[in-house]
Amino acid sequence: MRAPEDREDARDTDAHGIEDHAKGRIISDAPLSRPVPVALRYDPGFSPATVRFAFPGEEWSFPRVLLETGLRAPTRRGDIGVWPCGRVQTVVELHTDDGVTVVQFDTTALLRFLKHTYAAGASMTTH
Repeated sequence: MRAPEDREDARDTDAHGIEDHAKGRIISDAPLSRPVPVALRYDPGFSPATVRFAFPGEEWSFPRVLLETGLRAPTRRGDIGVWPCGRVQTVVELHTDDGVTVVQFDTTALLRFLKHTYAAGASMTTH
């Protein structure tokens, strides 16, 4: 059995927000994709409409609605695109001046994270 911090669905909660953990796969021209750990973060007290994806060495913030919409249909805002890839995968595309990073996720991990964000946001309004 894996330790809780190694599980994809591990969840840290504190008074400031939530952090879920997921494994993404960097998609490139190379024959094999590479796995990458990603912290999925949400802090309703700081920015209730924003989610953050923290990759090793960098963090991206974008509207939660972009992630939610991108699970069902291709969508883009600025440097970030999200779209479904088949029935069980979702792609997040991140553009910088240095190039493009394409990361594939299991859709269930992103749905779980969104569910946690709405629960956290609802608990903020009931306190």
